[in-house]
Amino acid sequence: MKAYLGRRYRFSASHRLHVDGFSDERNREVFGKCNNPFGHGHNYWLEIVLSGKVDPTTGMVCNLVEIDEFAHQRLVAKFDHQNLNTLPEFAALVPSTENLAIVIWEILKGFTAAKVEKIRIEETPNNSFEYRGE
Repeated sequence: MKAYLGRRYRFSASHRLHVDGFSDERNREVFGKCNNPFGHGHNYWLEIVLSGKVDPTTGMVCNLVEIDEFAHQRLVAKFDHQNLNTLPEFAALVPSTENLAIVIWEILKGFTAAKVEKIRIEETPNNSFEYRGE
């Protein structure tokens, strides 16, 4: 029997949406206030949806301690209170939340206790992004 498990994590980070190859005017046109030279921050909510067979002994898809430890050590600790523009993962990427979702997905490939089905990142009450890999 396959079941799904969703876990949510919160982190705060800042970023500036900017393309070096664009003029200042084009950056403002494309990114609006998100192109503020000083950046801006968000309180992100990350939801990870996992799937797997329900263990007949524990009754769980995976041990919640395992996913929580992985998420806190590899995701929350990495991104919380950081300027995403300064992280190596975004050296050649605009740190949009779409790209953040892809970066997080790549990190989650290291979690093997259950299958990662999708992630969802809520950037603001009006903006959320889902990613299911390629």
